[in-house]
Amino acid sequence: MKDKAEAVFVPLNIAVLTVSDTRNLDTDTSGQLLIERLQGAGHTLAQRALLKDDLYKIRAQVATWIADDQVQVVLITGGTGFTARDSTPEAVTCLLDKLVDGFGELFRQISVADIGTSTIQSRALAGLANGTLVCCMPGSTNACRTAWDGILAEQLDNRHRPCNFVPHLKKAAACETRG
Repeated sequence: MKDKAEAVFVPLNIAVLTVSDTRNLDTDTSGQLLIERLQGAGHTLAQRALLKDDLYKIRAQVATWIADDQVQVVLITGGTGFTARDSTPEAVTCLLDKLVDGFGELFRQISVADIGTSTIQSRALAGLANGTLVCCMPGSTNACRTAWDGILAEQLDNRHRPCNFVPHLKKAAACETRG
């Protein structure tokens, strides 16, 4: 195994979906934070969308990205709460081939420092589908910061050891240099 200093970084093609009944692209601070973080890390924004919290529209958009040979990661912010309108987990879970149980568990663990026991109301989740990592996070900008800085930055970096998600993702044009 090469250590992080020796390995060559592999940029990923990442799509960002914001689920919100109140935000638009100008007020979408959570989606914008994810875009800034992923681009700052050297990844490529494959696509961006903002949808109202509608189970079938969310499912259709995520399914389209999972089927797209160029999209390797889908980051979803919003729709993970307990209101009647929150439907992101229900929209996404049936599309996943494998759940990444540790994502939601770790997200809640590191969130407790910021929001205390309110973290139990987070339905953050992740999974793999057709070689695409799909991560669902709460809609707050702070929650997206917590998820990126505490989990995603390392797990989307092929140089992170002992393991990361890059070997499990489909190859895209931007990743053909991967060994």
